[in-house]
Amino acid sequence: MRLLSRAIYCPHCGHHQYVTLDASSGDQEYYDDCRICCNPIHIRMHLDDNRRTIELHIGSDDEQIY
Repeated sequence: MRLLSRAIYCPHCGHHQYVTLDASSGDQEYYDDCRICCNPIHIRMHLDDNRRTIELHIGSDDEQIY
């Protein structure tokens, strides 16, 4: 198991917090609640094995399409 701790910023209130990522399970997509404002944070993690990097996308899912 490859656990990594990274600091992220809440897309709703801007407060920084640490999340623990499990890089041994491949690509992941999940929601985690902000510890300050309690709004959901959409977290998408992509593992690039060729470049040995992790791409982390943080969003609020409040974008509207017209």
